[in-house]
Amino acid sequence: MFGFLNINKPRYVTSRSVVDQVCFLTNSRRVGHAGTLDPLATGVLVVGVGPATRLVDCVQSMPKTYVADFQFGVESSTEDRFGELRELANPPIIGRDRMADTIAAFVGTIQQVPPAHSALKVNGKRAYELARKGKDVSLKSRSIQIHSLELMDFSYPHFRLRVCCGAGTYIRSLGRDIARKLNTGAMLTELERTAIGRFRIENSISVDNLDAITLQQHLQPGLDAVPDLPAVVVDDDVVKSFLDGMFLRAEIIRQSIELPDDCQEIVTVDKQNRLVAIMERFDANNFKPKTNFAHYWRSK
Repeated sequence: MFGFLNINKPRYVTSRSVVDQVCFLTNSRRVGHAGTLDPLATGVLVVGVGPATRLVDCVQSMPKTYVADFQFGVESSTEDRFGELRELANPPIIGRDRMADTIAAFVGTIQQVPPAHSALKVNGKRAYELARKGKDVSLKSRSIQIHSLELMDFSYPHFRLRVCCGAGTYIRSLGRDIARKLNTGAMLTELERTAIGRFRIENSISVDNLDAITLQQHLQPGLDAVPDLPAVVVDDDVVKSFLDGMFLRAEIIRQSIELPDDCQEIVTVDKQNRLVAIMERFDANNFKPKTNFAHYWRSK
């Protein structure tokens, strides 16, 4: 079994437990998800099955879209409603126009300090483990990418944002930083991931509707992890040659597609449109297999 499941993760369920359920249904431990969702969050959780687990990093790097609800005037130790809450005394009343102007400054490449209650490691320990023990957790700021930020709804003290962002973005921390810019505090109250690349919420499936029989029907191809790379169809002899890691000459590729000189990666697919390999440029005349699935397809 080789592909991805676009699962609509329910609230209060961990991403790990969804993976465990797919492991049980497939009778395999070769299952992994592309991007954790906190237990509070719902929405798109992309799960790789079989050899597709080697492609989860490709999915994780895709733009992600979230719809997030926040509340002004309250701060939380976890930056969401599950932490220790502290209501602010006489917080400023924020107007919609000021809010709209403020969030515009968060679009683009910005710096963000991840939340102390996160799975990032500090001296070999998970940050949230240290934070739960009351220890001081100091995480460094890092660059993140906010592609777009839309104020969907505003009725003080509540507001809703649609966020399209790059990998590594913490939505609860984004709400924290917006509030600080407005000289107040805020916490995340609800979060739904509505898309990762082409994996969208409207095409997702419920874990409650997933069983060993229907799983195969919902499996999306590995090719969906690399939709933007040029694709070259190769015959069975070429697929066989990839078993030994053979190169693919650029002149052969140019017989099928335009190949710019600066193109560094392509994908090869067989005549059934199945992902055979991600190829990377070796030199001006050759591409070599970078992530190779030829062994899987030749065994079928």
